[in-house]
Amino acid sequence: MRYSIGLRMHDTVPGTLRERADFIRSQGFDCVHLALSKVIGKQMMDPGVMTPGLADAVIKDLGGLSVAVLGCYLNLAEPDESRYPGILRKYTAHLRLSRWLNAGMVGTETGNLPEDVLRAEDEEAMDRAADFYIERLRPAVRNAEKLGAVLAIEPVWRHSIRNGRCARRMLDAISSPNLGIILDPVNLIHPGHPERADETVQEAMDLLSDEIMMVHLKDWVPDGQGQAEAVAAGTGRMNYAPVFRFIREKKPGIQMTLENTRPDNAVQARQFVEHMLCAPEDA
Repeated sequence: MRYSIGLRMHDTVPGTLRERADFIRSQGFDCVHLALSKVIGKQMMDPGVMTPGLADAVIKDLGGLSVAVLGCYLNLAEPDESRYPGILRKYTAHLRLSRWLNAGMVGTETGNLPEDVLRAEDEEAMDRAADFYIERLRPAVRNAEKLGAVLAIEPVWRHSIRNGRCARRMLDAISSPNLGIILDPVNLIHPGHPERADETVQEAMDLLSDEIMMVHLKDWVPDGQGQAEAVAAGTGRMNYAPVFRFIREKKPGIQMTLENTRPDNAVQARQFVEHMLCAPEDA
């Protein structure tokens, strides 16, 4: 089974959308994670900009690269109630644009938990934050259903939707085929509990398997201050063997995009992924 391996467009060489796309294709990638505001400019977050004509221009500039995920990383759980309607409009515009782009999904994360809650590892407060996010997410998912689009959530250890159990609760609460998961194994790993890494990632794959729609791939190294620094896949401490076993067994053909690469190590990271995909079943 052939897999589609791509790159986050704002990790490649600077330039126009077309110049970036040309370079990405020259490095052997065939899909992209596209955040228009980071590649073209902040004005691309304006819902009024997102027209069929824009989609046509983007498709032409991509020159055959498919959009695995259209990024919209705004916080639906923004505490300022007055800002929520505008954020929701931007999500709806991205969902509509994703259909015109034939993009696989609109991808997002869920906003940071308060630092005091994280330090105390206050599970009750974390669950309240998740519940608040889930209620804010519902209208966006309903709009996805109306548009025939997919909204995919990326759990992150320090965010409202922070692990496999929390994401499973979100999926069950909203119960929509238009809500999915982006699996980023490194983002699930609490830097204060690296000994739990394998267990945490495996739990997420077990609980979320049916709804995992794409995979983000990077690696991590300690930063010397108790945190993790994200680096290119294959250059850190991530145990990727079980992840690629899961992909081979459960997700044939799934799209994967690399993150935290540089133009000078993106090909090396792609080759690492290709090697792992071909590794023996007991790797």
